[in-house]
Amino acid sequence: MAKNAELDSVDVRILAALQNDSRIPNKDLAAAVGIAPSTCLDRVNRLREAGVILGYSVRVDAEKIGRPLQALLFIRVQPHRRPLVDPFIQHVLALPETLELYHVSGPDDFLVHVAAENPHELQRLVLDEFTDRPEVALVHTNLVFERRDAGPLLPPG
Repeated sequence: MAKNAELDSVDVRILAALQNDSRIPNKDLAAAVGIAPSTCLDRVNRLREAGVILGYSVRVDAEKIGRPLQALLFIRVQPHRRPLVDPFIQHVLALPETLELYHVSGPDDFLVHVAAENPHELQRLVLDEFTDRPEVALVHTNLVFERRDAGPLLPPG
């Protein structure tokens, strides 16, 4: 297991602010956490170099780009071996409908979050891109009615 980064209360406030708005200008971030802009920039760079901040991203409204139907696909691969798992992961990540992929433990091997245009396209996706693959033993599909973000991820304590 990786060693935890040592974070003080200023680092935690920086992480919270960036998770709420990753586009916040450095001078505004510095003001929000009560430090000088140069110090803030140094701390953000240190958090990035330590691997605490992994990157910045843009969230897109799937409905507004024509993919309003979201689902969670629980997938079982048989046999569950690397020569089959690695190509399966590459295949899933290359699909334009894939939002997220998790390799999990339990009765299923993968959880795939997808966004489709409509029920017909979701059915096509499941049948043609998943169950048609020889290593896929089972797919069960749960529709997503609503998604909510939790608060920022902060260290314990």
